[in-house]
Amino acid sequence: MDILQAIVLAVLQGLTEWLPVSSSGHLAIAQQLMGTGPQVLFDIFLHFGTLITAAVFFWKDLMEILKSVLRLDFKSDHGRLFVLMAIASVPTAIIGFAFKGFFESMFSSMAMIGAALVITGAALLLSERMKAKAGGRIGAVQSFIVGIAQGIAVAPGISRSGATISTGLALGLDRETAARFSFLILIPAVLGATAFELKDAMETQQAFDPLLLAAGVATSAMVGYIAMGAFLGFVKKERLDIFAYYCLIIGAAAIAASMAGLL
Repeated sequence: MDILQAIVLAVLQGLTEWLPVSSSGHLAIAQQLMGTGPQVLFDIFLHFGTLITAAVFFWKDLMEILKSVLRLDFKSDHGRLFVLMAIASVPTAIIGFAFKGFFESMFSSMAMIGAALVITGAALLLSERMKAKAGGRIGAVQSFIVGIAQGIAVAPGISRSGATISTGLALGLDRETAARFSFLILIPAVLGATAFELKDAMETQQAFDPLLLAAGVATSAMVGYIAMGAFLGFVKKERLDIFAYYCLIIGAAAIAASMAGLL
């Protein structure tokens, strides 16, 4: 992999982590088109870049959450938010570890990634058309179900933000609450996955150019910050149909290319 390919992948990660179109699916397709094949260690660092984005964007919230935890105050808004994030993280971790082998095997199958993108598109369309009443505060049950959606989204092609936001909307959350909670629960999920995957990568002694890793982290973080802000503004007012149709088209194209032996 050269520096240009690294930057292209980092830009793709920064954009698609926050848009409901599956960053892992897009990275897998792009790596196939570039002929680089899966780059596990590099992908880990790209996700760490978007983790930095979330930490910077929600810095004030994270500091308030930390203060509440240190005071053992779990009844305040931020203390309660910590509990809900922890609840959501449980099913995410269980599903991620239980199906790790299966999810990893999907990266080598463009047909499966395409099918997952089609599922993402269908879920987005369905969530926008459900009649659940929006408004109430997010609760423990809702958090757990959103955490299940995030765990399933470990599969390449299933958008993490798409799965969690559409699930939140289907459960009756308003659009801003669903998006904000989706982005916040990314932080513990990526921290845990990064530590786990980085340990595996180091044990297998995967080598990578430090310059490419640094360029990937910096680029994905900067692009991700812009994309997150833009998407949060968009999702408050607009429907997610445009992303749904995009996923359906890209998914169908990936399936067709796989069947034709092109990918």
